[in-house]
Amino acid sequence: MKIRNIGLISYRNYDKLNIELGSNVNVFQGENAQGKTNILEAIYYCAFGRSHRTSKVKDLIQWEKENARIRVYVDMERLDKSIEVNLLGDGRKSISINKVKLTKIGDLLGVLNVVMFSPEDLKIVKDSPAVRRRFLDMEISQLDRKYYNSLVTYNKILMERNALLKSRRVDKNILDIYDIKLSEEASYIVSQRMNYISLLNSHGGVIHKEITKEKEEIRFEYKCSFDLSGKTKENLYNALKKQREKDMDRGSTSAGVHRDDFSIEINGADAKDFGSQGQQRTAILTMKFSSLEIIKKIKGEYPILLLDDVLSELDLSRKKFILKSIENIQTVITCTGVENIEEYLTGSYRLFNVKNGSIADGGD
Repeated sequence: MKIRNIGLISYRNYDKLNIELGSNVNVFQGENAQGKTNILEAIYYCAFGRSHRTSKVKDLIQWEKENARIRVYVDMERLDKSIEVNLLGDGRKSISINKVKLTKIGDLLGVLNVVMFSPEDLKIVKDSPAVRRRFLDMEISQLDRKYYNSLVTYNKILMERNALLKSRRVDKNILDIYDIKLSEEASYIVSQRMNYISLLNSHGGVIHKEITKEKEEIRFEYKCSFDLSGKTKENLYNALKKQREKDMDRGSTSAGVHRDDFSIEINGADAKDFGSQGQQRTAILTMKFSSLEIIKKIKGEYPILLLDDVLSELDLSRKKFILKSIENIQTVITCTGVENIEEYLTGSYRLFNVKNGSIADGGD
């Protein structure tokens, strides 16, 4: 899987752009606020049908323009794909694959696989369980559409259950139906999350030792809001039934996969509470490169790797690890300078200079 071409019209600060990417490493260099991250965001949008920076479509459209367009051509082993995203000023969007308009976002997931690594990813370690759940959900969804569909259905049922609880006119027969349906969807969601955590441990253990030169061990553990011994479906149903009175008082659902979390431990200590800034960054690096290997294992080919200004945040040994590891992976890197990159990139790469929404080819 390789991106051959990216085209933008009226997107962010790009009036019109059409560039060919190299099949290996692509470096976009320029000062801050020139439009480097916008390139990565456009690729990300074609993979997930959403931005990683904003939920507002209007933010993506160039000032005083009515709409915007992203188009990405992807070379694949079997059938090449063109993904086109049209963003409208009224907040709507339409997405097409090979000129066939999609009716739901779920049909986009997995067409273009990407792994993105940005400085904001430290939130996965440091912030709330919701951020860690989102990491799992995004990574698994691009590998498993059934998982995405179960997640959508679960969240819809959860919203309806909470609305019923808040109404203070609770029909327990209806509540029982919601509980059964929630439990059914949760069973698959939990099984896939735990499987992904197992894969993170398998790949991450090796990668983390390599990055830290055998000084640290990393471990991930899934934290469920209800008992996981026995059958998941029955356990969640029983937990929901047990906590009904409390849920009715609070007007919200206190058990379920929307409350789950996972821990990141380095040498047996929780990285969130006891890890240094360097250890937390290394944990994220491990997770992202593990995700690359997981996608390769399941899909048979590496995804596109997006590195948004992360090299400046890492020490020399971690920079070397990244630049050594991406030789066989199509990678898009943004940075403010290339003085260190050139020294460690042993394979071919393309350099693009970005300035105020225009891109000049800096050569190979």
